[in-house]
Amino acid sequence: MSIESEVLDVIRPSKAEVESIERTADELLSLVNRYIADHDINAVARYVGSFAKNTYLSDPDLDLFVLFPEDVPRAEMEEVGLRMGDDILHGDRLFSEHPYTRGKFNGLDVDLVPSYGITSTDKLRSAVDRTPFHTEYVLRRMDGSLVDDVRLLKSFMKGIGTYGAEPNTRGFSGYLCELLVAHYGGFLKALEAATGWKEGSTIVIEGKGPPIIGPLVVYDPVDSRRNVASAVHMDTLALFMVAARSYLSSPSPKFFFPADRVPFSKERLEELAERNGSRIITVVFRRPDVIEDNLYSQLWKTRYALARKLNEYDYNVLRAVHNMYDRTMEIAFELERDVLSKTYRHIGPPVWVKAADSFLGKWKDNEYGAPFIEDGCWNVVAERMYFTAKEMLEDEAAIAGIGREIDPNSMKIRDHEASLNETDPLLLTELMDPRQSWEA
Repeated sequence: MSIESEVLDVIRPSKAEVESIERTADELLSLVNRYIADHDINAVARYVGSFAKNTYLSDPDLDLFVLFPEDVPRAEMEEVGLRMGDDILHGDRLFSEHPYTRGKFNGLDVDLVPSYGITSTDKLRSAVDRTPFHTEYVLRRMDGSLVDDVRLLKSFMKGIGTYGAEPNTRGFSGYLCELLVAHYGGFLKALEAATGWKEGSTIVIEGKGPPIIGPLVVYDPVDSRRNVASAVHMDTLALFMVAARSYLSSPSPKFFFPADRVPFSKERLEELAERNGSRIITVVFRRPDVIEDNLYSQLWKTRYALARKLNEYDYNVLRAVHNMYDRTMEIAFELERDVLSKTYRHIGPPVWVKAADSFLGKWKDNEYGAPFIEDGCWNVVAERMYFTAKEMLEDEAAIAGIGREIDPNSMKIRDHEASLNETDPLLLTELMDPRQSWEA
């Protein structure tokens, strides 16, 4: 039996699971239709997404769209749709580009989304209006033999950490996985194609729209103005390409079902830091009460901003990892150094320019020695503004360009010893011993 067949035996929903999911979906749809009729709402409910396309794995989300006529004002459409979500799901109202309700029904996660029932993607009123067209397109292109290939690709993506267009993953959406399988003709063929990609690779399925720049460009077959792969980050793309090559050369269930990493002991983490001659610092922020997807975007932004500051002041980031917990958001950095010398060489202007005189005037009484000439420029030994990475971040983090809703006043910084004692050992294990999920 092939690896793919073994995996499918695990990930393909059983007959009993399918029947249970379909009963729940039918019950929910009937409830929504009764609500629409009882409240005299001019709208039609229909399923979209993986459930409607039969490409779901076990325990799928149900995406139920309520489609309003195009002449309904947007404010009214959103208000009625959200009220329906409150009354039926009693869930959470979520607001991104488009408001919707997320809740549970008979144990399944449900997104109830108000939208417009447009006749063409040329008439988009909101980003989600395309979604029913995506469902129809995949149903036309996806014959029964490819459904399991989609399941394999989704499971593969989940196993290696590249599945999902959300800001925490920055990866491949379910729709993109479906398009890749349909376009290339199967799971293995999609992997083979990926081994030949490079930054900026472009995939045209139905028609090419205006020029688009991105790590990966996949023109949406239902709207050529859109890049289906716009969420895919360069690092996520590279990870998928590496995993595809590795799997094709040595297939293993580990790509689909990676083992959980066992966190290292404090002693082992310290050994790795001593081996590398490096130091660890952890920056901790209080987690604000903000939609999780928005927070992940801000956490990435904060990580990059603080790394730039650390590099700017010569502490030099070797690696960084982050995670979000119930109450905190934490970024751990491995640094070349966390303490610098008291002084450094400050390079001034060439000796022949007019500014040289003012430089000499400023530094003539320098306590660390008079200016000297090197490579045709005045130089001077000066005192650093910050000696330790911790004190630098304490002063500079607020002006580094961190996430808008992350409060710098809530920041706490753990130095090397405090990090080893207080930071999540699993986070530090990922920092100090990076390895691919299928290698763990």
